[in-house]
Amino acid sequence: MQKKIFVNVGPTETRVALLEENLLTELYVERHRTRSIVGNICKGVVTNVLPGMQAAFVDIGLGKDAFLYGGDFISHVQEYERMMLAGEEGEEPEIEMEEAEPRDRREISPVPIQDLLRKGQEILVQVSKESLGTKGARVTSFVSLPGRSLVYMPQVNHVGVSRRIRDGIERDRLRKLVKQLRTAPGGYIIRTVADGKGEEEFHADMEFLTRHWGEIQARYAQAPAPSVLHEEMDLTFRVIRDLFSPDVEEFVVDDEEAYRKCQEFAKALVPALADRVTLYTAREPLFEARGIEGELDKVLRRKVWLKSGGHIVIDQTEALVAIDVNTGKYVGKRDFEQTILKINLEAVREIVRQIRLRDLGGIIILDFIDMDREDHRQQVWKALRKALAEDKARTHVLPISELGIVEMTRKRVRQDLLSLLTEKCPSCKGTGGVRSPATIAADLLRRVQVKAVESASHEIVIRLHHEVAAYLQAEERNALERLRSRLDRKITLEPILNGSREAHEILFR
Repeated sequence: MQKKIFVNVGPTETRVALLEENLLTELYVERHRTRSIVGNICKGVVTNVLPGMQAAFVDIGLGKDAFLYGGDFISHVQEYERMMLAGEEGEEPEIEMEEAEPRDRREISPVPIQDLLRKGQEILVQVSKESLGTKGARVTSFVSLPGRSLVYMPQVNHVGVSRRIRDGIERDRLRKLVKQLRTAPGGYIIRTVADGKGEEEFHADMEFLTRHWGEIQARYAQAPAPSVLHEEMDLTFRVIRDLFSPDVEEFVVDDEEAYRKCQEFAKALVPALADRVTLYTAREPLFEARGIEGELDKVLRRKVWLKSGGHIVIDQTEALVAIDVNTGKYVGKRDFEQTILKINLEAVREIVRQIRLRDLGGIIILDFIDMDREDHRQQVWKALRKALAEDKARTHVLPISELGIVEMTRKRVRQDLLSLLTEKCPSCKGTGGVRSPATIAADLLRRVQVKAVESASHEIVIRLHHEVAAYLQAEERNALERLRSRLDRKITLEPILNGSREAHEILFR
């Protein structure tokens, strides 16, 4: 698959766009003042242990304590490895980038957390998930250090292979080679970019990662708590390490200093690809010239149109994401069932692209157009599974129901794009709607009645939004006159041109 990477460095943030077949599929944004903390290793202090939740809060130096599940802290290395192997059930870990952790860890809880941790205890933890919404960061005591070809896990003795290396012979070769080269304690996950690699690349990665782990342990022994022992590198380095592979045809950077850093990183990590890193010098902004800026304007929209004329609607809540498929303008040509199948298959590709681009996570519900034929439902489900194979985040997809509903989960590590780029509307408070002029007008007249009892003034002046004033004068003129008669006072409306629709002031003169 043809891939391109474009790096835009601005005064306040760095943006990285990944294009696949000239379609924007992933976007990474890192603000210079607030870098991501995922991957950071810290010396923390336990501030509270919650036996009822089998969890603990840990102070790692942030404004809000981090959250540690009981299943994310086991005092014995042997128990951790037993959990990992039991959780895999004979399959290799589905791991990519920062996901080097065993699955279903919380389902296995051999030792109560109150027997492992106490308030005031100092522990070594790694941030596994950003602070999302009202929740603090999530941490784990199981450290994973990503290199170019390997992910090093000091507390285990297991060697796994990325799920995205599908050739059985190559998987066996890689696993045997890493086991032979391993000299220091610890386990490894062989990453997708290691496909076809040999002894030299693995040896260099192992030497660097084990030495780095030794340095972290030495810092832990001396550092006060809380403190950061290891800070994950910036976005440009992570892009070179995690995304820059032989199938990337272009790697374009629009800032000279960032270009030099990318060149250095590429020569150190992927020397064979270093000449593909180029500096963009044209006057037109890079994202504008490559059509990326226009695509980003669509990212925040609720409705996404398909080429056929159908569309999908994306609704995000704190607990889940719902994605609905609609026929829209497309009416098909002959067969109704074929029309529905065509739209659903087209929607699959766009849904997966939007999930990756917006970095949606947690529980995701996909509502496809109802299909009567079972073979059509299976066709759509298989197309979804195939499209999700390109996603680096771990996903779990349930079979499609008779109603065309698919339930899936996607691992969420960082803020989704909507949360990163927007904030709650000060008018609607995140509900997506504001009170109508009719509702505000009715409420306002009730308030006037209540307050009029407290004053003997001859005139009541209502300063209110111009839309509400226009509604009262046009639609509720009779109601306003009845209120004047009942109170036996003059009521004057003073429209306000700016400000919130609900802003008002009741004055007595």
